[in-house]
Amino acid sequence: MENAFLQAAQAMADDARQVRRDLHRHPELGFQEYRTAGIIAAELAKLNIETMSGIAQTGVVGLIEGARPGPVVLLRFDMDALPIQEENQVEYVSTRPGVMHACGHDGHVAIGLTVARLLAGARPDLAGTIKLVFQPAEEGLGGAERMLAEGVLENPRPDYALALHLWNDREVGWAGIVPGALMAGADKFQVRISGRGGHGGLPEQSIDPVVAAAQLVSGIQTIVSRNLSPLEAGVISVTQLTAGDTFNVIPAWAEIKGTIRTFDPPVRQRILERLQALVEHVPAAFGCTSALEVRQVTPAVVNDARVTAVVEQAARDSGAGFQIESDYHTTVSEDMAYLLERVPGCYFFVGSANAQAGLNFGHHHPRFDFDERALPLAAGLMASAAAALAGYHRG
Repeated sequence: MENAFLQAAQAMADDARQVRRDLHRHPELGFQEYRTAGIIAAELAKLNIETMSGIAQTGVVGLIEGARPGPVVLLRFDMDALPIQEENQVEYVSTRPGVMHACGHDGHVAIGLTVARLLAGARPDLAGTIKLVFQPAEEGLGGAERMLAEGVLENPRPDYALALHLWNDREVGWAGIVPGALMAGADKFQVRISGRGGHGGLPEQSIDPVVAAAQLVSGIQTIVSRNLSPLEAGVISVTQLTAGDTFNVIPAWAEIKGTIRTFDPPVRQRILERLQALVEHVPAAFGCTSALEVRQVTPAVVNDARVTAVVEQAARDSGAGFQIESDYHTTVSEDMAYLLERVPGCYFFVGSANAQAGLNFGHHHPRFDFDERALPLAAGLMASAAAALAGYHRG
């Protein structure tokens, strides 16, 4: 039997779908989500939810006060789109060239507003405070860090935190609710190799950074395979290699860029140490100089076991018949990790794919789209878990 939150979310499914499709038509990049933020603030105001806008430029925070004292539960929903040209042929296709919601954040906003309606309507039976956080710029632009810097964890400070992601790697009806490490931390690296340019027909007069870069790329491929145990998880990928402007000139420099993904700090440190050693010595063997820069994008997403157990129980009690997977991991990263370093919480996945309908393209693909039946399932689960953490008792 469906619980009250899921029943109510199902009744609101058409509204959620309309919101999602409107946002999909009008996607906005990170820190540019002004229209999206305006819609959110207006909807929260209709629900008599105390609202603060302009946090981290476009972020919105709403507070729902329960009827009785209790914990503060933060619920985070991201808002930004991606710089991708949409290739879908649907009536709600993006109207903005080169920008689309290719990760499901339009759905997350729709879910967040549904959750706001559900919990605002449950105020008489709710304890504590629900802190709704609509975050800009999740897609590698530092939105969570900026919200933290601007005090999103203050006034009031949350006791628990929840976030979710619609997940096109799994079908509708699946839920990934995992204690401990769920998503990998991410680092970006850049290597600058300097040599001496010259004529392509006179290589002996040059110091060729391209050859050094090629050898370094090959060496980087050995870091995981020869420095980590097969039982340890880590990924290092070279994603950009730049050198030269024309076919007959040996360039003076080459540049390598890439990403590192790890779950455990000791593994991350070992990869960084080996990368530094290779960058120092491989180009030097070819007479080049080199420099390495590494910037952490986000740490790993690590869920609190007790909070995760509450979410799992909410999923089991929801009546939705979720297929729950508690040992799922992905090397995709998420800046919700910064909040979970400071507040015990749970980040969980809700399946959104439908292979029969062709709605199973991966996240960040130009044909990404999801099955909107996931919207009420996700909203009902989030509202149920938040209410359970805050303290909810129907009179």
